[in-house]
Amino acid sequence: MTRSPVQPVGALAPLLLAPDSDSASAEDGPVLGVNRYLDVASAPADAAHPGMTVPLAAPTDEVAEVWPADGPIRSGDHGGIRYAHSDRFLFCSARLPGSGSGAREVGRMYRELFALLARLDYPRLVRVWNHIAGINDRTGTGEETYRDFCVGRSLALEELGMLSDMPATTVIGAAAGGVELSLIATRGVDPVNVENPRQVPAYHYPSRYGRRAPNFARATYLPRHGDPAARGSVLVSGTASIIGHETRHVGDVRAQCRTALGNVELLVGPENLGRHGVDHAYGLADLRAAKVYVRHAEDLPAVREVCAELLPADGRVAYLRADICRADLLVEVEGVAT
Repeated sequence: MTRSPVQPVGALAPLLLAPDSDSASAEDGPVLGVNRYLDVASAPADAAHPGMTVPLAAPTDEVAEVWPADGPIRSGDHGGIRYAHSDRFLFCSARLPGSGSGAREVGRMYRELFALLARLDYPRLVRVWNHIAGINDRTGTGEETYRDFCVGRSLALEELGMLSDMPATTVIGAAAGGVELSLIATRGVDPVNVENPRQVPAYHYPSRYGRRAPNFARATYLPRHGDPAARGSVLVSGTASIIGHETRHVGDVRAQCRTALGNVELLVGPENLGRHGVDHAYGLADLRAAKVYVRHAEDLPAVREVCAELLPADGRVAYLRADICRADLLVEVEGVAT
């Protein structure tokens, strides 16, 4: 696996590399964090940087998502939360074991993360990832694991006054473990959270989806520090075949993939970004370092065909086998538009 040739200069965007390449990437400068996605049978990589190590079901691309730093970094460990930060960005990661991934533990983890962000003075979240083992399984009380997770997260965010102020986020399954989480925060610029006009904001979902609604924005636009007129980065949340708040094309993976990519295209397009005060235009051709989560192994060839047709040929796409937050969703797409 080789480096993407399209890594932008000055914009926040990752490189997708072979899973053992993060230390080599430091030759080009410091690294904030690395999220690794591995076959569940693979030995975990030696974690030289903060980040998740997510076990996924086979067959899956194995990849390290490396987030380069914009300058010298400092790193540390705070109560099991690993972090590294430059002058403008903070990357940190945390893990809950399988026996401690209920709502109460999730809420405590989020409170501790926000306490660390406040202590280090990185007040604005840019991106969050959560990977949950058995995401569609039932807890001891009969509630779906994902919905139980949403309760813990929502209660913590309610205390912090952030129920409708979360950034681009992915919540997706893992093949083992408990909860793996990583996030990026910033200071000195004001990220813009972006919604999709043909999707209900997640935090307004009706109660049919759980006792507590999910909390995330469909994307977050990050301006360039010191040059707001220049193109920044659009960090796109995990995006699926949802219109309004309902799943569309149940059982049809090709149609779901096209709808998900159509949602991304509308989300990052000039009209939608313009209504959020962003004066830049993006499209699917600008989507780089994309990750495509596919529920069923037999659907991988069809998803690859659709993505090859619609995504840029010079972008880097990783195809990852994972369960998705709703049992009727077959594919989900995330990435960074630059």
